[in-house]
Amino acid sequence: MTQGELERKYEDFVTEYTYNSNAIEGNTLTLRETALVLRGLTIDKKPLKEHLEATQHRDAFYYVLGLVKGTPRKLDEATIKQIHSIVLNDRPEDRGVYRKMPVRIMGASHIPPNWAKIPTLMHELIEWYNSEKPTRTRIAEFHARFEQIHPFIDGNGRTGRLIANLEIMKLGFEPVDIKFANRKEYYDALNEYDETKEVKRLETLFI
Repeated sequence: MTQGELERKYEDFVTEYTYNSNAIEGNTLTLRETALVLRGLTIDKKPLKEHLEATQHRDAFYYVLGLVKGTPRKLDEATIKQIHSIVLNDRPEDRGVYRKMPVRIMGASHIPPNWAKIPTLMHELIEWYNSEKPTRTRIAEFHARFEQIHPFIDGNGRTGRLIANLEIMKLGFEPVDIKFANRKEYYDALNEYDETKEVKRLETLFI
């Protein structure tokens, strides 16, 4: 494709991806409203927070795309924290910083670990992931384990899906867009990993 065609391809993708990823987390912007916000317009009666979630998620995706186009390197904590910093750019006290309080995941039976364990758990997770050549199965398991740890006070789902796409695109595949309409299937796949440590359902959803 020409450079212009590539830009249009990712512009169309990031609009739907931003809508779906944010909607899964409770953002009420419609797909059409998301497209308008990403073009610089504002939506009447929709909170500023939801506008910022859209533009910040778009910026985070293009940051990830830049990493894919750059010199290949292994996933590290600095990259994860930078992606999260862009996703939560409007909250300087929380962006790129591991949480320092307990949290609950609404609708899930899993209780994320004590915040004091997060630096160790994240270090171990990244060491595990980088210990072998990345595969789609390994990426899916990394995503499930990342969401279990829930390292940040907010933005874990959006950040986790962006990290997964970073690694998926590094393998040469197209980025994944988990649809808002498939959120139950997505949550069920994460819950299944929590209960059985089986990742096939999540991997199949990614594929």
